[in-house]
Amino acid sequence: MRDSSLPDLGVGLIGTGFMGRAHAMAFHNARSTFELPVNLRLAALADADAARAEQCARAWGFDRSHAHWQQLINDPSVDLVAITTPNHLHFPMAMAALEAGKAVYCEKPLAVSLDQARQMQSAAKAAGVVTRVGYNYQHNPIIGLARQMIANGELGQIVSFQGEFSEDFMANAQSPWSWRCEPAHAGGALADLGSHLLAMARYLLGDVEAVCADSQTVHRQRPATQGGQEQRQIAIDDQTYALLRFANGARGTFASSWLKHGYKNHLSFEISGTKGTLAFDQERLNELQLYRAGAPGRDGFQRILAGPSQPGYAAFCPAPGHQLGYNELKTLEVHALIQALCGQGNEGPDFAEAMHIERLAAAIRIAAREMRWVTVSDI
Repeated sequence: MRDSSLPDLGVGLIGTGFMGRAHAMAFHNARSTFELPVNLRLAALADADAARAEQCARAWGFDRSHAHWQQLINDPSVDLVAITTPNHLHFPMAMAALEAGKAVYCEKPLAVSLDQARQMQSAAKAAGVVTRVGYNYQHNPIIGLARQMIANGELGQIVSFQGEFSEDFMANAQSPWSWRCEPAHAGGALADLGSHLLAMARYLLGDVEAVCADSQTVHRQRPATQGGQEQRQIAIDDQTYALLRFANGARGTFASSWLKHGYKNHLSFEISGTKGTLAFDQERLNELQLYRAGAPGRDGFQRILAGPSQPGYAAFCPAPGHQLGYNELKTLEVHALIQALCGQGNEGPDFAEAMHIERLAAAIRIAAREMRWVTVSDI
């Protein structure tokens, strides 16, 4: 029910794929889970397929549909533009929304090139509006705990980071071509998966100063369509590996692959310091593994379970061990976005932070191509 004492916030969603649905669910869940400082209204939904736009708008509870994204941006009922399209469309859509003075919530990666990312960050700064990018994994309450433990010195001086994000949805050479296979669309394992890991590394440990990298295209041809005979040439990375030098003195490794059989969402890290080691795996997203040095006879990792003592968790469940999931993380991301729009918080990566993530990814690409160490600040 609408509260007449609160201002309205109209959401416009562009895209009706997996991520569009995830955003729609997150907006719905945020309304029912949190006491928001606004009346959150699902104002409009746009998709290039007019019939699908109308169908999804009706099914997902949006007031109206549009057959073109520019119509949604021009819609006076839309205050916040959520972009869930393929990567190459992020730039024109976000720039148009910023020019219209509207807040932007864009899926990752921010853009298909560092130049585009810089233009988007500059336009957002000039527009003076709130922007956020969908690096939702860092909104996990247990990740917030990990960051707090690191900041509090519980691991001592950080000396190493080992990170990996692997899945297997492209492991089969017969998996067909998609837009993710196009270099011009920021395709490849580094952009699709690795960007999440780079965002996580920066969130937990800060700036990366220099990188050295290698990448590989394993399957150089894929069917143009599922089960089809026509083959398309592939030039993006199936897997990328890098060495990282952090500004805090730590050294690290980075790995992203969409070829590793058996892994479904293996965003993982181990962070070691002079007092202990912390480990996490997104496939077990409600727990951390902690090893504390200096306890003779007590070797081994301690399992730390997520629970209501961590901010965000209690909104969904009053007891530990009952587990949050992917859609809850997206809901927490949307909640942080709404708080920022209302001047009540600043959590989550904005276009400026996403631009730094893109710069780090660009440095890794250059390092792999030129087979050398690259200083990130030189990019």
